[in-house]
Formats: sequence, structure tokens, C-alpha cells
Amino acid sequence: MGFHATVFTLYPEMFPGPLGNSLSGKALKQKIWSLKTYQIRDFAVEHHHSVDDTPAGGGPGMIMKADILARAIDVSQTEYPCFLMSPRGRCFNQSMARELADLEGATFVCGRFEGVDERVIEARNLIEVSIGDYILSGGEIAVSVILDSVIRLLSGVMGNVESEYNESFENGLLEYPQYTRPQVFEGRSIPQVLSSGNHRAIAEWRKSQAEAITKARRPDLWSVYQRKHGKA
Repeated sequence: MGFHATVFTLYPEMFPGPLGNSLSGKALKQKIWSLKTYQIRDFAVEHHHSVDDTPAGGGPGMIMKADILARAIDVSQTEYPCFLMSPRGRCFNQSMARELADLEGATFVCGRFEGVDERVIEARNLIEVSIGDYILSGGEIAVSVILDSVIRLLSGVMGNVESEYNESFENGLLEYPQYTRPQVFEGRSIPQVLSSGNHRAIAEWRKSQAEAITKARRPDLWSVYQRKHGKA
């Protein structure tokens, strides 16, 4: 059956978008995952199909209405968790990607405007999630990022399990430097150890490089790694 993604959005034409290409696109054709989009505006009952209104108490911008979003979410009738793209949500990471990949499916609500009426978040148990500390125009790009990360973890999508494990964040470290032919590029040579044929030395070099890069560039990740592995 595969992983089923349901997306509620004001711009269904944005999907599958990039997800229709490369690994995720191939997996979509192979039915390893499936996608269904709903136009939120279709659930507005008034003549102009308005989905937003002014914020209670005043303030800038517009707020997505609770009743319309609730009707939209209810039509999906699934038991999958429902995620709302929100800057105040849990920060999405590789661990969360694996959590989602273990599910049969997930529902995503793409926010727009200044936000979503708090009552629908409470009434429909929406799980708020963020992909980073910056502002986007809407949740569609965030959903695409999450799905891309999840899909590549599904069985049958990635061909090389070892490659998957060695990628950034999978083992708590950023990835080590990578090289390929030519042997010399603009006076820069591939590190000699990588041409030595000594697999143990190569593995040690790659681990030391990954640790050094993580320590220098992501002290937050390095602190977690230190606690787990007793590194200085």
C-alpha cells in the first residue's frame, strides 16, 4: 500500500512539484507512496469562498478560519496524524523523518496569511511542526521538504543502505568531505588516504573529518554527540 500523504492547501497545483522527480518521483510511480491534495477553498460555503478573516482583537493580516479548515480536515477521514506547518512547532529533523516514515501515512495542513485560528488546532489535534527559524509565504514548501526527507527513508526508495547511514545527521554527525575523479583539480589533490586501499584507515579518516566538521560548524550537534560517545 505504501505511505499515503494527504495535503490541505490553497495551492494544490504546487504538488507534487519537485516530489514528482528524482527518487521521490520514481517512488510515486512505483506506488511506494501516494499523494492526495485538497483545495481548502472548496470547503468554504459562502459565495466568495473566502477562507480567512480579520484577527479577533485587531492586528495586521488575516487569519485562516477554524470552521472551514475543520470541514476540510474532516473529509479525509483518516487516523493518520495531522500536521500543521507552523513556526512555533517542533523543529523537524532526521529523527522526526524516521518517525513519520514508520507510519502508514500523514496529513498536512498548509497555513497561509498570519496564521490559523487556534480553535481548530485544538479541536482537530493538529501537531505543529516547523522546518526552521525563518518565515515562508505558506506551508507548501515546508510540506515538500518534509515529504522529500520521509520518502527517501521508505523501503525500496534508497538503493544503498550504507550510503543512507553515512549521510549528515543519520549518525549524529555532519558528513565527511567527498571526492571523485579527476585525481587533481586546479592543483588540489584527493587526500592520499582515500587512494590507499586501506579501508580501516579510510573509515578512521572519514570519522575524524566528520567529527571535526561537526564540532566547528554545529556545536549543538557536537554537544549531543559528545554526551552519547564521551568525546572531548
